[in-house]
This record gives sequence, structure tokens and C-alpha cells, in this order.
Amino acid sequence: MVERLMIERVGHRGDGVADSALGPVYVPYTLPGDVVDAECVPGHPDRRHLLRIETPSPGRIAPFCPHFGICGGCAIQHWQEAPYRAWKRDLVVIALEHAGFAADVDDLIDAHGEGRRRAVFHARRGGKDIVEVGFAALRAHTIVPIDRCPVLAPGMDGAIDVAWKIAEILKPQAKPLDIQVTATGGGLDIDVRGSGPLDASSMAALARLAANGRIARITRHGELVTQVAPPAIAMGRGQVVLPPGSFLQATALGEETLARLVSGHIGKEKTIADLFCGVGPFALRLAERARVTASDNDANAIDALRRAATTAPGLKPVEAVVRDLFRRPFVPQELNQFDAVIFDPPRQGAEKQAQELSKSKVPLVIAVSCNPSTFARDARHLADGGYRLETVTPVDQFKHTAHVEIVARFTK
Repeated sequence: MVERLMIERVGHRGDGVADSALGPVYVPYTLPGDVVDAECVPGHPDRRHLLRIETPSPGRIAPFCPHFGICGGCAIQHWQEAPYRAWKRDLVVIALEHAGFAADVDDLIDAHGEGRRRAVFHARRGGKDIVEVGFAALRAHTIVPIDRCPVLAPGMDGAIDVAWKIAEILKPQAKPLDIQVTATGGGLDIDVRGSGPLDASSMAALARLAANGRIARITRHGELVTQVAPPAIAMGRGQVVLPPGSFLQATALGEETLARLVSGHIGKEKTIADLFCGVGPFALRLAERARVTASDNDANAIDALRRAATTAPGLKPVEAVVRDLFRRPFVPQELNQFDAVIFDPPRQGAEKQAQELSKSKVPLVIAVSCNPSTFARDARHLADGGYRLETVTPVDQFKHTAHVEIVARFTK
């Protein structure tokens, strides 16, 4: 059944929202002020497929990517900058309000910079045994084949072509592939997932591909296939050789912006704990002026951080510790030795660690998050333990999506 809907607002996932007698309904790729025709999504009574736009929103602009609206990577390329920025800032404001905060949230910082320096391409066999490489369609397993992606950084030039070539090389495996590509100082760092063990012929073909292209390394499920150059990233004075398939902030400017905000909040504190530290984007910069204890459950990331800290000139001591902070968070007796604590967990947040921090006497806590909802939950634990939320800054490194980063300062 076709419905005509008036879009009232944009929801937290980037879909337009229309109010109906049965509650809100969500229509992807629509904007406030759009009048649209849409039809129900089977099995999802609150979702609609967009059929056509009868009356466009005054804020609607032309998207810059030919795949927009088909590829599920970007949610919003069709909105003017000012309302888009206000909406993204409001994602943080609303999450904090739901947790009982009336915080003064800073203006959104645009940290897209040159674009994304990492991406995961999906390769699947389509009809007539043809390989398709691209991104997933919105909330679907269908692959949208792509030949370009304008949100990628210049360092990712050639990444899509390389992903197609890898898919062709591994076509006889007849398996769905996920090909993670990261731009590094030494070239593209590629980790292939899903292929199963590779025979000698496939290994040799991948090695030839690396030798003839601007590829630093190819791994399969983290196991080395071939390496032409170290896949290194500069972080402060350190050079971090990335573990295969490791996490890295999506944009170089995003990492620099988050680190600048964290460093500015830290000030002159001399002993710092960096929890959920990853490969060390905060620890390596802060070690230029303070002693740092850095912890993460990823042993490969900790090893990479430890090597970078050892070889970087002029750093104060960095103690890098492997620890599962979800199961074994730092407790107050450990936390109280630090002048400041930073925690930057994955999307699920760090509830147990926040609860332990709330019971500590650490004078300064810096929270970094990529999820407003779990950030607000963890902030509530800190506030209930006597911490005051002083500043909240949203950072937009995942531009054109519903994702937003947050840096916040808490004092006891």
C-alpha cells in the first residue's frame, strides 16, 4: 500500500521521520519538509521504502555521489550544511537530556579532512558467476558494486581497483570476502577475511599484485601473505606499524582533532591512564610530557604501541598493558594513583569501567566516545559518583552518516 507522508524530522539513524496515528515511521533518504510517497517494509511496521518525493524539502540539495540512495554507506548527502550540523550536534544533546543532563554542548567540529583512510569492501559472487565488489545496501546483505567513493582520502586511491583484483584472484574459493583496506605511510594495508586457507597459486598472485601496486602488505585473517613495506602511521613522535586489520580512527583529521581535544583537557597532569588505548593515538602524544599507563584487551595493538613508544625519541615512560577492561576494569585503588584518566571504549561503551571510576578519587576524567547513547549512560555513572560534566564537544569524522564522536571533560 502506498502512503503519502510529511517528514517532520530526522531520526538518530539518519532516516526521515513522519508521525502517524500508530507512532513514528521511518523513511530513509528523506528530510524535514519532504512530502513523499512510500510503502511498507514487510515485517517492519514502522519502516517505509521511499517511492518518490512529491514535494522536496527546502533544505534538500543534490548528493555528490552517484551511488547515494543505493549504497548504505552514507545516510545524508542531500541536506544543506547548517541543518545537517545542527542535527548531528542534537544527537549528543538529546542523548544527554535522556540521561538527565542539561549540558552545554559545543558546536560540532568538522573532522572529515581529506576523507576516510580506511574502508571494508565486500566481495560476493553474483549472477552468471560474476564477482561484485562494493558496499552493502542499506540494512540489507545485497552488495552495491562501486567503482568510486568520493568520501575516501587520496591515500586510498586505487583501493577499490585493488579490492576488485583481489576478488578476482580469490574467485575460485567461491566464498564471500570482506577486504579491509587502510591507507598507511608505506601504502595500502589489506586484510582479507572469509577466504579460507589459500593455495600456493593464490598466494603467488596476491604477492605479484602487491609488488606491482602501491600496496604495503596483504594479510589473510591477520596472517601474513606478503609485505612490501611496513604499514606505518605517524602518531605524535611515534611510528606505529599497524597490526593486521587493526582499528584506526576513520580520518587522519579525526584522530588529530580527538587527540588535540584530549591533550587540551589534560593540561599539566603528570601521570595519566589511557584506557581502551588501541594503538596509542592519545598515549604516544601525551607521553611527550607525562608518564602514561595504556591498557587495551587487544594484545597486537598493545605490542604495536609498545614498540612505537620504545623507538620514538624524547618520550616519558609508557607502560602498555594487555587487559580486558570489560571483565576486569581498573578499580579505585589502581585509579587513584593517576592525575587523569582517559577512556575511549568501543560503541558499547564502558559501563563497568565508568562505575569503578565513579568510586575513585581521580581528579580529572576525559571520556571519548563514538556513541551518544552509551556515552550518556556512562556519564550518568560518573555524575552519580560525584563528577561534574564540564565540557562536551561533538566531532564529525564520519561525515554524511549518523555517527558522531564525543570528547568530554569531568572533574571530581
